[in-house]
Amino acid sequence: MFKKLFVAAFALLAMATAANAQTNFQTFYDFGRGHFTTTMEGFHMDNWGNTFFFIDYDYNLKDLSDGTILSPGNTYFEIARCLNFWQDSKLAPFSWQLEYNGGFGHYVLNPPIDPYAAFPVNSAFLTGVDYFMHSKDFKNTLNLKLLYKYFVKLPSKVPLQFTAVWGCQDLFGAPGLRFSGFIDFWCEYDNLVILSEPQIWYQLFDHFNIGSEVEFSYNFAGMQGFNIMPCLGTKWVF
Repeated sequence: MFKKLFVAAFALLAMATAANAQTNFQTFYDFGRGHFTTTMEGFHMDNWGNTFFFIDYDYNLKDLSDGTILSPGNTYFEIARCLNFWQDSKLAPFSWQLEYNGGFGHYVLNPPIDPYAAFPVNSAFLTGVDYFMHSKDFKNTLNLKLLYKYFVKLPSKVPLQFTAVWGCQDLFGAPGLRFSGFIDFWCEYDNLVILSEPQIWYQLFDHFNIGSEVEFSYNFAGMQGFNIMPCLGTKWVF
């Protein structure tokens, strides 16, 4: 009975995903950092599991003489593949996840001697277990992930990452209102790093959404301690 229910639910999720756009483009103004960020994000399901990716660009590389934005100055890429060949078994909620993260950014130094300097967001390779939970209608979902995390030339005292990803559609019974986001815990050197980016969106019409994201972080991206970075933005769903 459990297998039949889960297979039926998974089929409904696949149909719902296929019926809706699976890729979106987000534009945010980051009030904490004072620049725009764009994100291309995609989620795709198939018979072997699902693939998630996003690419961020921060538009913050300025001409130091007049402040004109010249180009993106920071970029970050993430792709994750969840494999699930056992969708008709009692282990169906569990998937095996493979993931890659990496990127680069820039510092502004004192001109005129080499005013810009690049820094890496060290490549990281992750693998582990994803556990998927959902409401009967799939409007509320939660993924819990426990992953081994290997950084290239960046020591980690505890080479693990714990991630929770959630989505709540038609929040409080309001059609088109969505609350989603994630929280990550990992370690760099001896330091615990926490990053969470909850988002709330309202669908104005078929493809266009307005909303907000707030970045909550601890010891993240060179910022020590606890920090809050609010954003306002739009999202176009293809």
